[in-house]
Amino acid sequence: MTSQNKKIIILLSFIVILMAFLPFLALKQAEFGGSDDAGSAMVEQIKGEYEPWFTPVLENWLGKEIPGEIESLLFCLQTGIGVGIIAYYIGRFVERKKWQNNK
Repeated sequence: MTSQNKKIIILLSFIVILMAFLPFLALKQAEFGGSDDAGSAMVEQIKGEYEPWFTPVLENWLGKEIPGEIESLLFCLQTGIGVGIIAYYIGRFVERKKWQNNK
């Protein structure tokens, strides 16, 4: 690796790190709410106290509310399984096309 390439890599790394941490420094007092919070607030504003139609299945099984970290974990697990299935079938189709073209 040449000296110029090292300088470019160091500069780009510094820029990436700066881009990652600059929002934390610039927006110290900012509050970020999710769409769930905004939707809940809007429903309460329109309809008063809202009662959901059903409770999540795991809450029925456990008899208590699921912690947010566990909900996030289950959501990520579901996402990973879905991406794995989609990637598997896309890979199958690509390989099938390669095999058909080689015959």
